[in-house]
Amino acid sequence: MQNRFDRLTSAALRRATRASAAFADSRGGGTSLLAALALAVLVSLAVLTIANAQRDAAPVDTPTGRYTQISAANEYTCSLRDTGALRCWGDSQRFGRTTVPKGRFTAISVGDRHACAIRVGGTVVCWGAEGEPPGGVFTQISTGTHYACGLREDGAAECWGTAWYGRSISDRGQASAPDGAFTAISAGFLHSCGVREGGELECWGSDSIGRLDAPTGAFTTVSVGTGHACAIRESGAIACWGANSYRQSNPPAGVFIDVSAGSWHSCGVRESGRLECWGDDTYGQTAAAPGDRYLAVAAGTRHSCAMRERGVSCWGGQQPPPAFPQTASQPGTPSVAPPPSVAPLAPTPLTFTAVSAGGSHTCALRSTGAITCWGSNTYGQSADPTGVFTAVSAGNFHTCALRSGGAIHCWGLSTSQRTAAPSGTFTALSAGDQHGCGLLSSGAIDCWGNNISGQSNDQSGSFTAVSTGDFHSCALRSAGTILCWGNSSSMRTSAPSGNFAALDLGGSHSCALSAAGAVSCWGVNSNGQTTVDTGAYSAVSAGGSHTCGLLSSGAIACWGLNTNGQAADQAGSFTAVSAGNAHTCALTSTGTISCWGRNTNGQTNAPAP
Repeated sequence: MQNRFDRLTSAALRRATRASAAFADSRGGGTSLLAALALAVLVSLAVLTIANAQRDAAPVDTPTGRYTQISAANEYTCSLRDTGALRCWGDSQRFGRTTVPKGRFTAISVGDRHACAIRVGGTVVCWGAEGEPPGGVFTQISTGTHYACGLREDGAAECWGTAWYGRSISDRGQASAPDGAFTAISAGFLHSCGVREGGELECWGSDSIGRLDAPTGAFTTVSVGTGHACAIRESGAIACWGANSYRQSNPPAGVFIDVSAGSWHSCGVRESGRLECWGDDTYGQTAAAPGDRYLAVAAGTRHSCAMRERGVSCWGGQQPPPAFPQTASQPGTPSVAPPPSVAPLAPTPLTFTAVSAGGSHTCALRSTGAITCWGSNTYGQSADPTGVFTAVSAGNFHTCALRSGGAIHCWGLSTSQRTAAPSGTFTALSAGDQHGCGLLSSGAIDCWGNNISGQSNDQSGSFTAVSTGDFHSCALRSAGTILCWGNSSSMRTSAPSGNFAALDLGGSHSCALSAAGAVSCWGVNSNGQTTVDTGAYSAVSAGGSHTCGLLSSGAIACWGLNTNGQAADQAGSFTAVSAGNAHTCALTSTGTISCWGRNTNGQTNAPAP
């Protein structure tokens, strides 16, 4: 979710270089002098074109003040001035997203829960709800909902943040990020995309609703939103793919110099500097911005912002950019006046970002970081905790959640020490029947609770995910292989060989998802819970005696015990699924929750966001 003016020049230079190479090839490869001359002419024209665009981009309704980048997300915006200073505005209540660090920066990108920037020198700093970035030098940065990705000096992609829907993000990388060099990268909600050195697009992560169906051809830049993405071809035409419920993937024809994919809308800047937006306009986020001659645009959730050479304009459900104060470090810096047509900030509708179905209760994570639970509360397992969280896992009679700082908090039935989570910094967790396990930031696994079968034995090594069942546990190694321990009866710890991207444990069976979308299950099969329905999946969840998987189409397929309707297939567009003991819940693409199956304790009565 990122837009930057810097990539305009590099894109023009890449087009010029490739055009020169094509010219040389057409002459039989023996005209190096002519190719060099052609390259010089084309590069000069490209630079002059961008220089003219800067010269002509006169401000319409904002005072002078030069910006180099702008980025927008859910209810806030950040920009980068030519002095290297950062400025963020909008909702400051969530995760401290608008409290920017001091210093001089070269790039900025904001996501739903956090923001990241590159300092002069190439190091990355992030602030908000998610974890610390890796060290080293980066040249590009893109911040998604729960994670961020960057490009190293050699073009290698590296991602970090919270493990989310099989993206396999560990504390220091994303196992599913492809090897090789990229020239651009963009992180979204459940998937990421990059532009290869040859101009080809490559996407990874969740393949639901066509997120990974990137078009072929040569591209110069890419922008990933919530469920869709858009990219600019070398010709300047825009191509979009993925979710299209609001026609956000139907771009207009023409030549563009910048594009940004938001949550349910998209915006682009034409070669002439005129803005075009399409998709959801509930809050006026696709309405025409005041004036023209823009250089870059950033589409957020319910608002959009665009950058001129000397000013920023915002419209939709978002407050205007604040004034830049004159300080000793920025003498004479003019303030930025709000454009006259900016709409007032409207309250953002709450959504859910995760759901976990337990024994007879369910818990969900709100977009604010708060947790809401419902269903059986005999032991307090459905009592809502206070604080900001990044993950939640409902067990049989207890619940555990991951705080934004990495600590684990558990509540509910406390016998067998199942709620006595250890201290430390964790990146993922799982609550089982009478025990739990967490993934430490070091990559090791720390478990607690009932250990009658050895299911709570700690595991050293480097892991990216962990899941707990009734009396066994399994974890995904960094290499993609699976390790299981605990009760070995009925082959429940006999994990298949091969490389996997995600795994989930039920009562006495387990399932894993390969990077190619194939599901493998093992363990007790008394009700067909390990007999996988055919299809391409993007997520899988094992319940008491049934299993459900999220198909690449966004629908849900289930198999196994169905006496309460818990294994009934579900049509529609979903982004996650969680199978409990005898009920199932899923997260829709609009952030609501749908549940089905046994409802003796109200565990399927999902609240509204």
